[in-house]
Amino acid sequence: QVQLEEFGGGSAQVGGSLRLTCTGRTLNRPGMGWYRQAPGQSREYVASIAWHGAGDRVADPVKGRFTISKGGDENSVILQMNELKVEDTGTYYCAAGDTAGDVRNGWNVIWGQGIQVTVSS
Repeated sequence: QVQLEEFGGGSAQVGGSLRLTCTGRTLNRPGMGWYRQAPGQSREYVASIAWHGAGDRVADPVKGRFTISKGGDENSVILQMNELKVEDTGTYYCAAGDTAGDVRNGWNVIWGQGIQVTVSS
């Protein structure tokens, strides 16, 4: 069973940056990504990446501001968040699936415990 762990959350000002790291990737779960959940709202897709080949994508609300990439140790995935907005506030969850597509659709996904991101003006 894959156990995912998130690092790097915290607080930032509007326009600032934060970098989230997820560790715990295994060869059996080559699709990885990030979701977020704001208070009182449902969990929403943020970004996904295929460990082999092309396939990194980000959701429209964060396009041009967030990027997802593989960590240098081949066991982690990074979400670089720039130009943060107040509406980016929420709990961010790392996700792992059989494919990046499964992660995007939330199918048979393993979740991390989540990490808080707070953006203030």
